Amino acid sequence: MAAGTTVHPPSRRPSSRRAVLDRDTARRLAATEYARVAALLRSLAPEDWARPTDCAGWDVRAMAGHVLGMTEMAATLRAAVAQNVAASRAGGGIDALTALQVRRSAGLSATELVERFAAVAPRAERGRHRMATLIGRLTVPEDQVVGGRTERWTFGFLFDVILTRDPWMHRVDISRAVGRELELTPEHDGVLVADVVAEWASRHGRPYRLRLTGPAGGEWSAEGAHADVLELDAVEFCRALSGRGTASPPLGQHVPF
Repeated sequence: MAAGTTVHPPSRRPSSRRAVLDRDTARRLAATEYARVAALLRSLAPEDWARPTDCAGWDVRAMAGHVLGMTEMAATLRAAVAQNVAASRAGGGIDALTALQVRRSAGLSATELVERFAAVAPRAERGRHRMATLIGRLTVPEDQVVGGRTERWTFGFLFDVILTRDPWMHRVDISRAVGRELELTPEHDGVLVADVVAEWASRHGRPYRLRLTGPAGGEWSAEGAHADVLELDAVEFCRALSGRGTASPPLGQHVPF
C-alpha cells in the first residue's frame, strides 16, 4: 500500500491510459478479488438476491449476472470476441454488453450462478494475465467515457486494472445491498485503493492532501500542497469517484471502475 507516499502528477496525459501496477501485483489482486466475490455470493440468503443495489435497475441477482458475464468474457479471447460481437449487434457500448450478460445468466438458479462463477474465475485470472502480456501495449479500439470525457485505454489497463476494479466495486454494491460487512485488508484492498488514488491524482493534476480511513486507507499528498486535508472513508472515496451516491467526486475528478 502506498500510504504516506507523495504522488507527482505527470506533466501531460498519455494518449492511451496504461496500467501502473506491475503485472504480478495485478494478477494477485485479480485472483484475490475473484475469491472474495465468490465467497460473498455463496454467503447470500435466498431473499438477498432480490434486494436493490446502488446501480439503477439492478438487483443483486442482475448484478451477479453481470459479474459472471464479465468474468466469462475475460476467460478467453474467443469469449471476449463473442460477447462484444453480440453486444455490437444489440446497439454497442458498455450498456449493451452488460445487458447481454445479465440476460444470458437470467435462467440460472442462484446456486448455478455461484458455481459457474467459481469455476470460471481461475480461468479468467489466467486469461487476463495472458492477454495483457500478449496485447497489453495495444490500444482498445473503442473510445471510453470517464466523467463525461472521452479517452483511450490500452488493453493492459483494461485487463490488469479495470477488470479487477469492476468486481471489487460490485462486491461493495452487493455488501451494501444486503447489509453485510465488507471484507477489507490493507494487503489487497489497500493496494487497489492506492492505485485508484494515484490515478485520481494524475487525472486532476492539482495539489492535494488526502487521508482515507479504514483498512484500505492511507495518506497521500502532492508535493507542495497547502490545501486542507480531505478526509473520508476509503471505500466511500472510491464510490464517489465512480459516480455512486449523491456526493461529487473529490476535486470533481472521476475514475473508471
